[in-house]
Amino acid sequence: MKNEITLSVIKADVGGFVGHSAMHDDLIEVAKGRLDSVKTQGSIVDFLVTSCGDDLELIMTHNKGVDNKDIHQLAWEIFEACTEKARELKLYGAGQDLLADSFSGNIKGMGPGVSEMEIVERESEPIIILMADKTSAGAWNMPLYKMFADPFNSAGLIIAEGMHAGFRFEVHDVKANKRIYFDTPEELYDLLVFIGAAGRYLVKSVSAKDGEIAAASSTQRLSLIAGKYVGKDDPVCIVRCQGKFPAVGEVLEPFTMPQIVEGWMRGSHYGPLMPCAVQKATPSRFDGPPRVISLGFQLANGHLIGPRDMFDDPGFDEARRLCNTLADTLRRHGPFEPHRLPMEELEYTTLPQVMDKLGDRWEEIPE
Repeated sequence: MKNEITLSVIKADVGGFVGHSAMHDDLIEVAKGRLDSVKTQGSIVDFLVTSCGDDLELIMTHNKGVDNKDIHQLAWEIFEACTEKARELKLYGAGQDLLADSFSGNIKGMGPGVSEMEIVERESEPIIILMADKTSAGAWNMPLYKMFADPFNSAGLIIAEGMHAGFRFEVHDVKANKRIYFDTPEELYDLLVFIGAAGRYLVKSVSAKDGEIAAASSTQRLSLIAGKYVGKDDPVCIVRCQGKFPAVGEVLEPFTMPQIVEGWMRGSHYGPLMPCAVQKATPSRFDGPPRVISLGFQLANGHLIGPRDMFDDPGFDEARRLCNTLADTLRRHGPFEPHRLPMEELEYTTLPQVMDKLGDRWEEIPE
């Protein structure tokens, strides 16, 4: 019988240092201490704690399957402990992503972002974990499309026998709480109709045509959970590489183009998603631009061999330069679109209150 391993990536904003720009080392040490203890007890196989901007990222392997109550409760309790430390240090926005008073069985819908997959390890199992800050859950739509459906990005779709049949995309309508599946390349155009609207329709997972999971992302929308603006989603994503899946280089290639994503300052602006090394994932210019980091691992019997900092590479220097150029152009627009998000995307900010306050001052235009 083949041994299955579960990879869980769970993140939360539990307090920023300074402002929303980075993660204080003490919070990372709190999380490491908790996970060290649990690993010693055998409840998890392996772990790594890191950060992207002001988000604490917990990467864990275990044998409990996805949506496991014990694993989710562990993450919740770690976030609570880190929030307590953040309040002690008077860090900004302590516990910002913890939208509930206590754990209720599953961390989904409680604020933190979750991406998980259960797999049978192959002879070699390269994994890329993507983590972003100052952006929304829809930021993975275009990269996942390029990795798994665009032959201009992924040559394997044409020349690799294992990829030539294409992939199946699971898409969530996060406003209607529904999902749909699209097969590519057969339904490519239908897929694009929806995932091009990345504020509502999000790629949750991608699988090979035989059903084997290839990628999984977090699709939690904080504003939809809280009913108000409480910070951006700052999503995470797991991607398996090589063999019947895209090569490592094909998974990273979409980030050479400065994709414009929603988020940035107060979650209310469009900006370029900048690929950067972990140590550079400390957005400060106008609380940005939005950042994405990429850690590479080889899984070996559930153990995380690594990480390699995949964007710590001069090959992405031009992408970073272009991001700064685009950031300059967008910033010069100030409060005007297309820098500021359109009105319908600002429904959870203070703008609706302003609209209500001025409602009786609007007059019909005389004919």
